[in-house]
Amino acid sequence: MISIKQTQDKQDSNSSNSSSNSSNSNSSSNSSNSSNSSRRRPRRIKQHQQGQQQQQLQQHQRQQQQQQQQQQQQEQQQHQQQHQQQQQQHQQHQQQQHQQHQQQHQQQQQQQQQQQQQQQHHQQQQDRVIWICCT
Repeated sequence: MISIKQTQDKQDSNSSNSSSNSSNSNSSSNSSNSSNSSRRRPRRIKQHQQGQQQQQLQQHQRQQQQQQQQQQQQEQQQHQQQHQQQQQQHQQHQQQQHQQHQQQHQQQQQQQQQQQQQQQHHQQQQDRVIWICCT
């Protein structure tokens, strides 16, 4: 009887030891898992933050490109406006020159007409003088 009890006691102690070992191993694995998970999370957060920063940088670059394009468009528009103004000034200058030329031509014609009228009048007077003398 004594020997049987001793063997049972040994078996009981072995089983309790094995169960405690298993619980210890489980707890250690759990703690290692939790530490691993706590280590992994910051990496994901850092990667996410870096991704956001890159997106913000890209947006900033896009905004700068858009601003540059707008500036270029404004400069082109200003250049076109200047070109149009120059063309308008050139047209106005041409029109003025043309009008002045026409006016000069009209004045010349008027002067010629006046001269012709004067000549005709003078001839008429000469004709009268000759006719009076002859009669």
